[in-house]
Amino acid sequence: MKEPHMETGEGRRAVCVSCSNMAGSQENSTSIKLCEMLAKQLSGYNIESHIVDLRKYELLPCVGCGECYESRRCCRDPRFNEIYDGFTRADYLFFVSPHYAPIPSKLAVLLEKMEQITFLHWWKDNRYQSELYGIPAGIISHGGAGEWALPSYKEMVNDTIANALDTIQIKAIPFDDKWNTGISIPVKKVVETDSIFPVQEYDWNVLETKIREYAKRVLQGN
Repeated sequence: MKEPHMETGEGRRAVCVSCSNMAGSQENSTSIKLCEMLAKQLSGYNIESHIVDLRKYELLPCVGCGECYESRRCCRDPRFNEIYDGFTRADYLFFVSPHYAPIPSKLAVLLEKMEQITFLHWWKDNRYQSELYGIPAGIISHGGAGEWALPSYKEMVNDTIANALDTIQIKAIPFDDKWNTGISIPVKKVVETDSIFPVQEYDWNVLETKIREYAKRVLQGN
């Protein structure tokens, strides 16, 4: 991994993963909007961003066949390999995830396969360093509630993702001592409409400031 350099990120690349499964949200997806906000912030450091929208990927669960030990890729899932290859070329990773039960199913599949590839090699050689070793990663969670729910989102979403990233040897970057596995985003209010789904409204100006602060910490790598 290249050493972070805050003055200019020219030649550096970030991958922002929008982890939502909600196909019906289309361009109104909160996860996508947060990824776009991140990309805007990163562009200020001349860092190229690529957004991975997991809604566009059909990922197959790991079956423990072990064939990834030789190839370091999944023999059954070219779409997973496409995402994973992108990660190996990144200098920074960001995971933007809603709270489901506790995390979206496609994200669980993605993390599970990356863990399997790393673990099998580490088990045979504890000195093994994965292809993703030491890449700084930011974790941003969100849900349908206000500030009072954020600690539970941290525990269920941020901490879950961070634990998986640790196995994969990716470095989850804290926001501060309390929020040591990233940040969580509250809603401003929830509106009931004719849709069966609630409509969540956010104070995007406030969120942009927090995203900016956290993105800078990730770029600094600590």
